[in-house]
Amino acid sequence: MAHRQGQQRRPSIHDVASRAGVSAATVSKVMAGVTTVKPENAQRVFDAVEHLGYRVDPLASDMRRAKRRIIGAIMPEFESEFFGQMVTQLESLAEQRGYTLVAASSRESEAREKEILERMHDWRVAGVVLAPVRNEHGPAAEFMKANGMTGVLIDRVLSDDAFDTVSADSAAASAEVARELIGKGHRHILVIGLGEQAATVRARLDGFRGTALALAPDMRIDVVLAESTVEPLRAQLRDYFDKCEGKAGGQRPTAVYSLFLKGTLVALSEFRRRGWHCPNDISLVGFDDAEWMQVTWPAIAAVVQPVHQIAGHAMEALFARIEGGDGPPRARLEPCQVLMRESVGSPGNGPHSGGGNRQ
Repeated sequence: MAHRQGQQRRPSIHDVASRAGVSAATVSKVMAGVTTVKPENAQRVFDAVEHLGYRVDPLASDMRRAKRRIIGAIMPEFESEFFGQMVTQLESLAEQRGYTLVAASSRESEAREKEILERMHDWRVAGVVLAPVRNEHGPAAEFMKANGMTGVLIDRVLSDDAFDTVSADSAAASAEVARELIGKGHRHILVIGLGEQAATVRARLDGFRGTALALAPDMRIDVVLAESTVEPLRAQLRDYFDKCEGKAGGQRPTAVYSLFLKGTLVALSEFRRRGWHCPNDISLVGFDDAEWMQVTWPAIAAVVQPVHQIAGHAMEALFARIEGGDGPPRARLEPCQVLMRESVGSPGNGPHSGGGNRQ
């Protein structure tokens, strides 16, 4: 008995209500994601929940609901900073609503993606945030539709007739990269990436190419795409530059634009293997940012994706649907930030520049 008396009592919904100065019914609405609660009252509830360490009793909640207070999240991988930060943000936002986030990686496999989703369906998750391997038409999204699951699609998507979508405005960001490079005088640019089947790859490539050719019709744009993994891209890039170096006049590109994070690292590695330095010998811009790109010298120019905004709007849309919100699916594009760092300069500044040998 003495041991029981020494245990700390678990905070209740009434404790939260008392500290926040609202009713228990209001706390229940906030934790359930009801959006009709006044913002100032909702914030007081969130503050009280954090201060008291309150957790919704999942057993009591599940007995009253057909679905559990669990949100599923499926990402293509967890290795990149983008998806790692995305899961962190989604988890924080789910917990603010009294839900638990269960995250899994599809490992860039559509088959595994569907298997994970089937398991989440068996767990009766309240909703799913899916970043598909390729696009919104994959087997996982089709499974969600066929089984009436509540979900939001993020990142590698454009729009969908069944689910809300939230992604970065890849096309607009790539168009800005084209404007920046053309403004520096570049007229021969190599674009590298993985499989054109991914919606974001197409959007980034089309956004760059369309703007570049509109601004400079004489522009030469070479494209090297590997289907699924980095190693084939490394070999293709090596062969590409070998052929360029073998041509009279040194007709290699003066800049490289990588459509994905690992491609930026592959390009930089190939530059260093050949003894080229950014930006004097060749310029480099990467889609997506990482800490190593900021601290290396020269710092690598990057397109920074709005992780917090994507996560916030995705969860906002998801909880609205969980609470019975109807209306047609909404496609949302979040603007990116283009940071032109020291890896970008004007062509022809170095002894090995792509426009030929200059004294």
